[in-house]
Amino acid sequence: MRKIVNSELGRPTVDEFAAMEKSPVAVVLDNVRSMNNVGSFFRTCDAFAVERIALCGITGTPPDREIHKTALGAENTVAWSYEKDTLAAVAALKEEGYTIVAVEQVEGAVMLQDFVCRSGVKYALVFGNEVAGVSQDVVSECDLAVEIPQAGTKHSLNVSVSGGVVLWHFFEQLKR
Repeated sequence: MRKIVNSELGRPTVDEFAAMEKSPVAVVLDNVRSMNNVGSFFRTCDAFAVERIALCGITGTPPDREIHKTALGAENTVAWSYEKDTLAAVAALKEEGYTIVAVEQVEGAVMLQDFVCRSGVKYALVFGNEVAGVSQDVVSECDLAVEIPQAGTKHSLNVSVSGGVVLWHFFEQLKR
C-alpha cells in the first residue's frame, strides 16, 4: 500500500469547483463562537460540495486568521454570506424553497440514520452554538429536525464534528 499524494487525487481547481454543480444543501451556523469550528465547516462544506454557508449572529466571518487555519483556503471556495439574525437567514432560505432542518436534540427529531433525503429537495441544515445549540426561536421555524444517535455519557458532539457526520449522510444519499 502506498500513500497517494495530493496531485494524484484529481480534485478540481478553484475555478472548476466554482463552476461545478453543488449538492442541494446549504449550511446555517447559528451563533457558532469558535473560529476553528467555522473554519472546519468551510473545509467540510468544500469536501461535500455544499452550495453555501450562512454565518449568523456572533459567528465569525472571513477573512480571519483562525478560520483560515482550519479552513485551509476553503473559505475562498465555498460561497458564504453573513446575516446578523439567524431567523432572517432561515426565512430567506425558506423563501428560496429550502427545507429547513435543525440538527438538534428536540421532540420529534428523526435519528440521522433513519432520515432519507428526497430527490429534488433543497435542504438547509442549521447547526447551533457550542453550548446552547440551535436557539429555540430558530428551532420553532424549522420544518424538521435530525439527531445524531450517541451511546456515550456526553450529551453532544462538537458542532464541527456534527457537521461532518450530518453532511456526509446528506452527501452520500444525494450523490446516488
